Amino acid sequence: MKELYLTREGEGISSSQLEELLDSLLEQWPGVKKVLIVPPDYTRCYSCAGIITQILYRKLKASAVVHIMPALGTHMPMDERELSLFFGDEIPRDAFLIHRWQSDTVKLGAVPAEVCSEISGGLFPEEIAVEVNHRLIDGGYDLILSVGQVVPHEVVGMANYSKNIFVGLGGREMINKSHMLSAICGMEKALGVTDSPARKLYDYAQRQYLDGRLPLVYLQTVTTREEGEVRLQGLYIGQSRRPFELAAELSQKLNICHESRRAKKVVAYLDPDELKTTWVGNKGVYRTRMVVADGGELILLAPGIRAFGENEEMDQMTRRYGYTGRDHILELYRQGAFEGRLMSAAHLIQGSSDGRFTITYATKPENLSREEVEGVGYQWADYEETARRYDPRVLRDGWNILPDGEEIYYVGTPALGLWKAE
Repeated sequence: MKELYLTREGEGISSSQLEELLDSLLEQWPGVKKVLIVPPDYTRCYSCAGIITQILYRKLKASAVVHIMPALGTHMPMDERELSLFFGDEIPRDAFLIHRWQSDTVKLGAVPAEVCSEISGGLFPEEIAVEVNHRLIDGGYDLILSVGQVVPHEVVGMANYSKNIFVGLGGREMINKSHMLSAICGMEKALGVTDSPARKLYDYAQRQYLDGRLPLVYLQTVTTREEGEVRLQGLYIGQSRRPFELAAELSQKLNICHESRRAKKVVAYLDPDELKTTWVGNKGVYRTRMVVADGGELILLAPGIRAFGENEEMDQMTRRYGYTGRDHILELYRQGAFEGRLMSAAHLIQGSSDGRFTITYATKPENLSREEVEGVGYQWADYEETARRYDPRVLRDGWNILPDGEEIYYVGTPALGLWKAE
């Protein structure tokens, strides 16, 4: 197919431009009778993927059977409210399919141990099974449209492209081991990097098991959010890696905030509609950690956080082992504590500051109590009390001076970027 690239940095892509671009895509796939759309879930609510999915469904529904399978990975299925907010109310609910990472996958092959060893510099010399939802293979789809957002990411460096398939619609071993490979190699070396270790892993699997084998097209967005308004700054469509590379280049420009110095105190707001667990809420840790000073403090305003894991298994693992630092978790890993659950070990490593700065979760005690938060190794504060001092309705992104002279650095939407001081 002819790949389609559109950048409108600043003003953003208009509704009419978006419609024209999607028309140009679908014109290249005439006569399709069965289509699968793979958008993200609500944790990517600033991606514009929900709007794109609505438009695609509207354009295809008269001539094709259209299914929508959000790329949940290990996240909990979207509830009715999230479906309505993200995808509107015109798409019938029976068009949506749920990916169950524990049971719905088939094995396509494997990334050999020697390849994983080379990628990780010898740190992770294990074979990794390549698993995807079976409907990609046996669903009879004439066209599969993977819609997602390219943005700095803690595991893969820059999110989306084949990660949307291998993790979003992936199985236990690929999710577990790819996350652990990334964590062992070092998150701060990956964040915001296009060719991270995990990306090299997914690239290998893409070349070996997807390219030329599935009618798979990637639609990759780059967005910004200014004064509450989300703008679609770029959309890159195609079957090759090139659209991802272009999107990553723009995202690195627009979604990475470079500061000249680190902050002693960073405050980040976790939108309660978007983030309900520390599993995803820790984007507030990952994306801000490189702007927090040594000995500093990170405060996460977390009014909607009510659990640690997105499922019971990962919730219990977090409660059992806690965010206790890289060295401790790696020692437990070597002892076999995380057998079959390596994603938990990776998450716990990435969610710790390793003593470099403190992390305080300001929750509503009826959602997540002081005892629970402190039990996993974080400090706790009451949300209402903390939000009176650090009011997310008043604070502006970047440096703020409070009335009493305290200086803080505020991040209102951590999922949409990366903040770092060189």
